[in-house]
Amino acid sequence: MLVEFYLALIIPVYLTATVLFLIRALKGPTIPDHVLGVDLLSYNLAVLFIILGVFFREPILIITAIPLALWIYALDIYVAKYLERKVMGS
Repeated sequence: MLVEFYLALIIPVYLTATVLFLIRALKGPTIPDHVLGVDLLSYNLAVLFIILGVFFREPILIITAIPLALWIYALDIYVAKYLERKVMGS
């Protein structure tokens, strides 16, 4: 019961952070700012899935956060490689 109370307090904080990350992704003056905004937005979404999975006692939300975090990591590597070498693909 106490855990649900704290999770109910944390969810609005994550939603506020999501809005701020979305603004950074859309408004960022440079390409790395856009990438950072999308990256933070995605990781925040994965953490929000975990929090909601604990709050609603739904383990499927926690399980879906793991592949999402792995895809975000792969996207980071791909974008960093593109920004450094300006070559798409491997």
